[in-house]
Amino acid sequence: AAPGSATARHIRRVAMDVALADEVERRRNLAIISHPDAGKTTLTEKLLLYGGAISQAGAVKAKGEQRRATSDFMELEQQRGISISSTVLSYEYDGKQVNVLDTPGHQDFSEDTYRTLAAADNAVMLVDAAKGLEPQTRKLFEVARLRRLPLFTFVNKLDRPSLSPYELIDQIEAEFGISCCPLLWPVGSGDRFRGVLERGARRVHLFARGERGKKAEEAAVVSLDDDRLEALIGDGELYA
Repeated sequence: AAPGSATARHIRRVAMDVALADEVERRRNLAIISHPDAGKTTLTEKLLLYGGAISQAGAVKAKGEQRRATSDFMELEQQRGISISSTVLSYEYDGKQVNVLDTPGHQDFSEDTYRTLAAADNAVMLVDAAKGLEPQTRKLFEVARLRRLPLFTFVNKLDRPSLSPYELIDQIEAEFGISCCPLLWPVGSGDRFRGVLERGARRVHLFARGERGKKAEEAAVVSLDDDRLEALIGDGELYA
């Protein structure tokens, strides 16, 4: 077809539509929701770190030479140590463009969170392991349910004294009327936290305390049937 002909213009439009559809298909919008101080911004920083977008995760309440959190760029957010507005942070991972939507947890700024969920494909509900379900988490879950968003629950702060996994699951199932299917199971909590069991693969990931802001240091990854497992965990009660 001649460059300026109707056929050529139609071919260009079709090519542009296909390219746009491909670009839309490879994008994923992931919202993180929770009660204040459950660790949304910290989780966002770790997603950026493991996604290769940053080389060191920042801290919400940075001290001295610590790097500040990427999403809390407003001066007031840095002063108060909270997220005031939603922030979109993007990185490439496994051929997809992941857009992480870090939302405010405080009720004063909840309208911004509700609007952000309208743009999300799915959501992570972040739960503080010590506190379980909290009021703002309940409200945001209902908003996600109304929008029919696929929801993944992430239990945070297991390196502090916390509720048992059974208690947390019971709370979620009783309050929300849904069935939980844990993909990972913690091995201990608080100062006895050793790592997680990857249930589907029947593998145990054991961690060592790493450098602040860096990736976690895996001490070992062993099969659930490995004879060395009890010795590696180093806690007979946890192994049992």
